Amino acid sequence: MTVKPTFGGPGSYVIGEEEKKEVMDVLESGYLFRYGSEDDPSFKKKVFTLEQEFSQLIGVKHAVAVNSGTSALLTGLAALGIGPGDEVIVPGYTFIASISSIIVSRAIPVLVEIDESLTLDPHDVEKKITNKTKAIMPVHMLGNPCQMDAIMDIARRHRLLVIEDCAQAAGASFQGKRVGSIGDIAAFSLNVFKTITAGDGGIVVTDNDDYYERAFGFHDQGHKPMRAGVEVGKRSIVGLDLRMNELTGAFALAQARKVDKILKTLREKKSKLKTALAKIPNIGFRTINDQNGECATLLTLLFKDKATADAFGERAGTKTIAHSGWHVYNNMEQILQKKTSTLYPCPYECPAYGKDIQYYAHMLPQTDAILDRAINISVGVVDKGLGSGFGININSSDEDIQAVVEKVEKIMKEIS
Repeated sequence: MTVKPTFGGPGSYVIGEEEKKEVMDVLESGYLFRYGSEDDPSFKKKVFTLEQEFSQLIGVKHAVAVNSGTSALLTGLAALGIGPGDEVIVPGYTFIASISSIIVSRAIPVLVEIDESLTLDPHDVEKKITNKTKAIMPVHMLGNPCQMDAIMDIARRHRLLVIEDCAQAAGASFQGKRVGSIGDIAAFSLNVFKTITAGDGGIVVTDNDDYYERAFGFHDQGHKPMRAGVEVGKRSIVGLDLRMNELTGAFALAQARKVDKILKTLREKKSKLKTALAKIPNIGFRTINDQNGECATLLTLLFKDKATADAFGERAGTKTIAHSGWHVYNNMEQILQKKTSTLYPCPYECPAYGKDIQYYAHMLPQTDAILDRAINISVGVVDKGLGSGFGININSSDEDIQAVVEKVEKIMKEIS
């Protein structure tokens, strides 16, 4: 089985017999629902097995598989009891789901600066804390773990909850601990552009028994874990139907078993690429908060100024990260304009909140300045939406890496 995608995350490029075997196991059984009886041989319990293996991979007690990364964020916020009157600190550079999930939960996103790691700036986090702040949402953006030691220190001192957005960082670690195991609860994505994929899907993880019960209930109409069939009574929370089906679970299970091999390959390729590029004059890179723990899905160049970055992007056939669509708060008009799904502008006008918060373009000058001079080179994620249509993929050869180096060197000579 050979798959040759033209875009997607590294998991898209390593689809093989393992995924086919797991999916065919479900198809041949004809049993697609995530629940079933252990006594029924047609029930292959792929989702349940995924949850068990993924929790072990991350190093936590519990995992709940859901139908998307956005659902994972919503479920995590619900598990923590985030709602009206609460502020959640979130970076201005992240996929829009990080911010929209807070709003749909009827809480208030407080936008915070990033630093040159392209993740939350702990100094600005502390500045933005108010008496309404209930949680911090660090986003391990582009596979680079946040400064979780500093963030957890802030959270403990101010008695705040931490929900890790690990959508782009499956398998990453910070100071020896997998991301997702450091905060109170965490959300992962299995979207096609992520480190491992099932096309779509998500996973919530936590070490806390109460948060797990609430997360499980929210993802499945309030049921407590782990039901085998239809139940009446014993609901723990008002929930939704965000369940993962057995086909998605089967595919994701095969991918999850490959995550460490995927990361090993990505890190080797990025190391070769970065080492060669570092020899070129006037090339700089974003800060990596844990050199051994990042996913290495992308290599981000940081230029001395916006003009140099724009000139490089034009010649490379790409753009600066500032133009990467709904990953940058400036491009999220529905967020900036505080649009909601109802005529009543909840959560912004809410008796539980009682404050006025304003959003506007270029409200985060440090973030803007960094993104204006940053360009992504693909290592494993090939996604023009992230500004990474230029570079290599996980299956690229040393010759492909050298071709990128030569192109970058040529461009830098032209614009110097």
